Amino acid sequence: MTLFRLIGTFVRTHWQSYIAAGAMLAAVALLTVWVPRKVGHIIDALVAGQLGGVALLQELAVLVAIGVAIYFLRVGWRLQLFKAAYLFGVGLRTRLYARLSLQGPAFYQKQRTGDLMALATNDVDAIEMAAGEAMLAGFDGSLTLLMVLAMMLIGVDWRLTLIALVPFPVMAFAFWRISNQIHRASTDSLKRFSDLNDHVQETLAGVRTLRALGLEQRSAVQFAALAEHAAAANLRAQRWEAAYEPAVGMTLSMAGVLTLSLGGYLVWNNELTIGALTSFTMYLGQLIWPMFAAGWVLSLIERGRAAWERLEPVLEVPLSVDDHGSIDTFVPGMLALEQVDFAYPGQTALALQAVSLQLEPGQTLGLVGPTGSGKSTLLRLLLRQFRPLKGEVTWGEHALGDYTLLTLRTAISWVPQESFLFSSSIADNIAMARPEASRAEIEHVAGLAAVHDDILRFAQGYDTPVGERGVTLSGGQRQRVAIARALLADAPMLLLDDALSAVDTGTEASILQHLRVARNGRTVIIASHRLSAVADADQILVLREGHITERGSHQQLLDLDGWYASQWRYQQLEARLDAL
Repeated sequence: MTLFRLIGTFVRTHWQSYIAAGAMLAAVALLTVWVPRKVGHIIDALVAGQLGGVALLQELAVLVAIGVAIYFLRVGWRLQLFKAAYLFGVGLRTRLYARLSLQGPAFYQKQRTGDLMALATNDVDAIEMAAGEAMLAGFDGSLTLLMVLAMMLIGVDWRLTLIALVPFPVMAFAFWRISNQIHRASTDSLKRFSDLNDHVQETLAGVRTLRALGLEQRSAVQFAALAEHAAAANLRAQRWEAAYEPAVGMTLSMAGVLTLSLGGYLVWNNELTIGALTSFTMYLGQLIWPMFAAGWVLSLIERGRAAWERLEPVLEVPLSVDDHGSIDTFVPGMLALEQVDFAYPGQTALALQAVSLQLEPGQTLGLVGPTGSGKSTLLRLLLRQFRPLKGEVTWGEHALGDYTLLTLRTAISWVPQESFLFSSSIADNIAMARPEASRAEIEHVAGLAAVHDDILRFAQGYDTPVGERGVTLSGGQRQRVAIARALLADAPMLLLDDALSAVDTGTEASILQHLRVARNGRTVIIASHRLSAVADADQILVLREGHITERGSHQQLLDLDGWYASQWRYQQLEARLDAL
C-alpha cells in the first residue's frame, strides 16, 4: 500500500473532519482573494474622488471584519484537521503495537529495539504530518492558487496573467529535483535516528555492565559519533528543504519584473487602471503562499513516504507463529510429543531431533542436560513461540496449533530463565496474571515461592517499587517473585525454565516442597541444571545435543549409571564441600 492510499483510507473514514476543515479553508481562500479586488476598487474610487469620509471608514471596517473572520476560520480548520491527523497517528501506533505484541522471538531476533521505538515515534510523526499538515497546506495552497489565478485572469487582465506565469515551469523543474533529494535525505535521516535510538536503548539497558567494564568513555564516543551522523543527515534534509524558498523567490521576482514591465506599459497607454495594476500586484504577492505551500507539501510527503517505506514492512511482515487455531476452550489432557524435530530460523543444525514423550495431567517432568542441549527449546515449542519442523505436539487430544494462541498461553504459566519485572510494586508484579487477586491471595503465592519473608523486610512491604526490570531486588528475589506470579495464574501447566538457578539449595527445596503440595493437578515441567530440582519428578529426560539420551525416574536413572548418575554424584559432592 502506498502512502497516498493509506491516507486516502483514513480520510474516507474521517471524512466529516476533512470536509469541515475544507469548507473553512475554502471560505478563507474566497475572503483572501476578494481582499485585493476590494482594495483595487477602493483605490480607483479614491483616485476618481468618489470615496471619502464615512463611506471610506465603512469600506475599511469591512476589510477589518474580513480579517477577523479569516482569523477564526483558520483556527477552526486547524482544530478540525489536526484532530483527525492526531487520530491517524494514534491509529498507526496502536496498529504497530498490536502487531509487535503478536510477533514471536523469531521476529525479534532480526529487529533492533531502538529501531522499533523509532518507528513508533519519529516515523509515525512524519506520516502524521503528511496526513495533517501536508493535506492542509496542499488543499489550501491549491485552492488559493486556482482562485488567485482565476481573479488575475478574469478579474484583472489575461495578458498580465500569462506573462506572470512564464517563469513557473522553471520552478516546477526545481521542485521536482529538490523533492527527490529530500526523499533520499529523509530516508537516511530516519535511519540515522534509529541507529542513535538503538545505541541509547542498549546503553541504558546495560549501564551496569558498561560501568563494571569501564566502558563509559568508549560508549560516549560512540554516542557522539552516532549523534553527529544523525545531525548531519537531518541537516542535509533541511538544506534541501531550504532550497524551496530561493526557487519560489526567484520565480516570483522574475514574475514581478515581467508583470510590472507589461503593466506599466498598459497603464501608460490607458489600457489598465492603477487600481487594477495594484490588485494584480497584490494577487501576485498572494501567490507566495501557494508556492511555499507546494514546497512544504512536497517536503512533508517525501518525509512521510520515507517513513512509510520503513514502517510498512514491519506492519505487513507475517507473524512468526500463525494464530489460525479455532479452539478457544481448553480441556486438560495428556501432553504428547511424537518424533519432533526443530531448528531455529536460519540454522541448519537441529536443536531438537526425534523427541518423543508422554506426560499425564498432574505429573511432573524434569528436563536436564548440558548447556545447549535443547531444554529451553522444548519449552518454547510448548509455548508455540516456534513451530516444529517435523512431528506433532498434542495436548488434551488436540494439536497445539488447533488452539488459539490466547487460549494456549492462558493455559500455561511460564517462568523463563531471566525473570522480567515491570516498573511497579511487588504486589502489582505478582498480580499481573490476575489483577483482581486479593492481597491475601498474593501473599499466599509469595509464601509458596518462599519470597514472603523477604518482601516483609522492605520498608514498604508488598508496595515496594521494584524499579526498572526489578533492579531493586536481587536475582533470586526476582526469580521467586516471577514464580509467585506464575502460581497466582493457576494455569493447568507450569513451566519452570531454570527458574531456581539464583536461589540457594535450601530455598530451592522449600519451593519445590510447596509446589508438590499446592500444584492441585497442575502439570509441571522443570528444566534445570540442578538435578536436585527434578529428583522428585515423575519422569526425567536427559537431553544431549537435542536428543533424549536417558529417560526414567530419579532412581532408574541412577541405576543406569550414565550422564545423570555421574552428574548427580558430582553435584552432591559439590554441595557437601560448600557446606563445610
